[in-house]
Amino acid sequence: MKRIFTRISVLAAFCLLTINVALAQNITVKGKVIDGGDKTSLPGVTILIKGTQNGTQTDENGNYSISAPANATLVFNFVGYTALEQAVNNQTTLNVSLTSSTQQLEQVVVVGYGTQRKIDVTGSVGTVKGEDISKQASVNAISALQGKVAGVTITNNGAPGSSPQITIRGTGTIYGNTGVLYVVDGVWYDDISFLNPADIENLSILKDASSQSIYGIRAANGVVLITTKRGTKGLATITYNGSVGYKVVTNQIEMANATEYATLINELSASSGAAKLFANPESYGVGTNWYNQVFRNALQTNHQLSVNGGGDKSTYNFSLGYTNEDGIVKKQNYQRYTAKLSNDFQILAPLKIGYTVSGTAIKSNDIPSSIFRQLYAAGPVVPVYYADGTYGDANDFSLGGGNNFNPQATIDFFNQKSLNYRINGNVYAELTIAKNFTFKTSLGGDFGQNEVRAYIPVYKATQGQQSTQSQLDVKRDETRNWIIENTLTYKNTFGAHNLTVLAGQTAQRRKSYFLNATAFDVPYSSDGDLYLTLGSADKRSVTDGGALTTYASYFGRVNYSFKDRYLLNATLRADAASQFFGGGDLWGYFPSVGAGWVISQEDFMKDQTVFNNLKLKASWGKVGNAGVPINPTTLTVTQNGGYVAIFNGVAYTGKNVSTLVPSFLNWERTTGTDVGFEAAFLKNRLNIEAGFYNKRTEQAIFEIPVLTSIGTSSGNQIGNQADFQNRGFEFSATWRDTNESGLAYSISGNLGYNKNKVLSVVTGNNPIYAGGAGLSNGGLATRTIQGGAIGEFYGYEVAGIFQNAAEIAASAQKGAKPGDFKYVDTDGNGIINGNDRIVLGNPNPTYSYGLSANLAYKNFDLTVDIQGLAGVDVYNANIASRFGNENFTKDFYDNRWHGEGTSTTYPSVNLGTTANSAPNSFYVEDGSYIRLRNVQLGYALPSLLVNKWKMQKLRFFLDAQNPVTLFGYKGFTPEVGGTPTNAGIDANVYPLQATYRFGVQVTF
Repeated sequence: MKRIFTRISVLAAFCLLTINVALAQNITVKGKVIDGGDKTSLPGVTILIKGTQNGTQTDENGNYSISAPANATLVFNFVGYTALEQAVNNQTTLNVSLTSSTQQLEQVVVVGYGTQRKIDVTGSVGTVKGEDISKQASVNAISALQGKVAGVTITNNGAPGSSPQITIRGTGTIYGNTGVLYVVDGVWYDDISFLNPADIENLSILKDASSQSIYGIRAANGVVLITTKRGTKGLATITYNGSVGYKVVTNQIEMANATEYATLINELSASSGAAKLFANPESYGVGTNWYNQVFRNALQTNHQLSVNGGGDKSTYNFSLGYTNEDGIVKKQNYQRYTAKLSNDFQILAPLKIGYTVSGTAIKSNDIPSSIFRQLYAAGPVVPVYYADGTYGDANDFSLGGGNNFNPQATIDFFNQKSLNYRINGNVYAELTIAKNFTFKTSLGGDFGQNEVRAYIPVYKATQGQQSTQSQLDVKRDETRNWIIENTLTYKNTFGAHNLTVLAGQTAQRRKSYFLNATAFDVPYSSDGDLYLTLGSADKRSVTDGGALTTYASYFGRVNYSFKDRYLLNATLRADAASQFFGGGDLWGYFPSVGAGWVISQEDFMKDQTVFNNLKLKASWGKVGNAGVPINPTTLTVTQNGGYVAIFNGVAYTGKNVSTLVPSFLNWERTTGTDVGFEAAFLKNRLNIEAGFYNKRTEQAIFEIPVLTSIGTSSGNQIGNQADFQNRGFEFSATWRDTNESGLAYSISGNLGYNKNKVLSVVTGNNPIYAGGAGLSNGGLATRTIQGGAIGEFYGYEVAGIFQNAAEIAASAQKGAKPGDFKYVDTDGNGIINGNDRIVLGNPNPTYSYGLSANLAYKNFDLTVDIQGLAGVDVYNANIASRFGNENFTKDFYDNRWHGEGTSTTYPSVNLGTTANSAPNSFYVEDGSYIRLRNVQLGYALPSLLVNKWKMQKLRFFLDAQNPVTLFGYKGFTPEVGGTPTNAGIDANVYPLQATYRFGVQVTF
């Protein structure tokens, strides 16, 4: 790895040395841009130096001035006009005229294994430009997609370096790998945490089965295609982007202070007939605010250096990136180093070859996963430190086991570091045969190693936080994946007919391996001296394992259009995966078909002035999911020390069948139908796209309960158990214009509606329960059943709070106490039991929306992004997750029941493992929110000034990410993820943060 980075650094230095040559040949080019029809001047036309982001705009009279290399090519762009490229050729004056066009017809969209004009696309594809992603402070590019594409929901974790959860058109699968497929420059990935957002050229999201089916086995949850930046012809262009900022917790939960806490604990003691724990609550004052003690404003820095250029026969793009991000919890830190190099070579007129290679190194100081729960629960009467410098101890206050910890000690004695190294990329060759045929072969790989080292020293912080024996744990995970693809494309235009035929073959291998080792009594002198061999030899343990899966695929696609009016798209892919060998259908077949009618191209539309573009489209297709464990139908046995029999004094280790497997398992298939339209008005200034979809998952792989009394270690068995659907519509609209003063602006909005429903389950009306995280009484908060949504919240409906013994005597809850929840007897039998539970809410969002605005005036630019969700619920498991004397929120203290008539909505403090902590409607809250996702203000210094400094561009910017989020939920954030049957349960969620940055962009 070090050698690779050294070589890349040498290449960077070489590229930097060439800059003086490039700068010496810049000249100032001036001119005027006019309408080719009425010859009027065009203000606000964008002029870029081809292959760079350096440029300017025409003024109110259509005039411009730009510093550019003498051999550069200028690209002129204006809404409603055909883009024009004009070579400088040492000219200092360059006047051009633009011709009006239907811009929507010519826009190119990246699709599976190629590109298409947007007008030819019959499926549903969302596109985002790389520059829109890089404008945000997100370390992961997927985070920046929030609110950008209709029907796409992003849930951010908040932890530095964490991968967000992306859902496309609702939950696509339940079991196994529920994530989308990422295809980066032709290579398949499960996540893109290694990718620097600044390296992205464009991103396409394939949303419907018609566009996804070309990726067959991995497309059930959606496909994200990413194209990274490549070299362009021209002199070397060097660009530096840097920023520094800080993150601050927003919407911090206010907890009860020490006096309030002592009052609450005394009430809890009284409810069980015990003596008061605190004789004088007021004496404790405010006490310790544990959030303020452990949280901090966290620093974030980003640096990106790129070099781009090339000649007639070859082009190159090279970049280096560095990110250093502190977490909001003290000691947490994340650092990422990235390097990427791509080259393309035109070896012969018909032959082009190229490669892309990238390296990533990530290291992090981790924090305990339980820290946020501890901060919520810790008693504020406990000081951080005593006067003698020792840690404050909850045992000294007799608080019991529920919060027997000091969070500061938890942080101080937690020592875990993670390292991740990754090298990936691909090499390709593209050969043009007989003019109309193109053969392309590509070989890609993804090779990674992740290491986690955790050390527990011998220490004693408190009675509950101590260790008499040191322990060293080392974990190592390796991935060794490769993919080879061969495609042959025939493309021809004859008369009014356009035909493209694609045939392809793919082979993949994915291999993983893990090694976990533990040693005790390991001495500590420094982090660099922690070795397993230093521990006690008789106490070491090692476990390892792995998986190997292989895939073989064949696919084909036909794209046909007649007179640019009638469109047809048909795809068929056949996949075989080793997981299904001997246990079901080895091969899966995934067809699709799409059709479109460009009405605006019809003769009867020629004289109309309303539509610049009007297209109807419809599609149908099937996709699959191979994201299940290897050998799912193979029955395995367990062998451990518990199965020992002694015969004639000799011990024999026994074996046991502890799991049940299905006799066969078939592909999980998703069938999707789409109907929609696209329209453009007013010289393409207003563009609208809308559509309806019905996505049905068939033979979905579920876990269903089985009796553990038969001797199984798991109470579940997987199988093709259910069918469910996601049905909804999407709408997006964009207005782009430039006024006479030169103000260029665009406003975009999108709305997605989705309804999830389980259509059938093998178990019939027998529900599948889940969602036990944070529920101290052992209850399960979610249910999946025929006719309902996946993982819907399920429990008792609260009708009020019992005020006195008379109300209890007249109720169906004879064992209740005043201050307890009063549950609704839904079946009317006079008894409150499990049969009275009802659906309480839905963690699957019904509505998702986004709004973006971009403005540019002279040298200023402004970007504003807003996004949100509606029709979604969150289960606040923090409140009732109680095993002792945990703290309460200030909201609970202010509104709790503490005597007859004090509250009819909030219970008493007697929650814990009682019936009050059972899943019920009190804990289900509205998870809707609206967020100012991103706002950035930039200013570029005038070109005449920066040219004197031998620069092409110098821009400064200020931005804020998540500065304002409006919601009614009583937790840190309503943005709560989770697996499909456990989604939306807030038991230990990373808090929401706002990020504020200052940055600079320099181009030479």
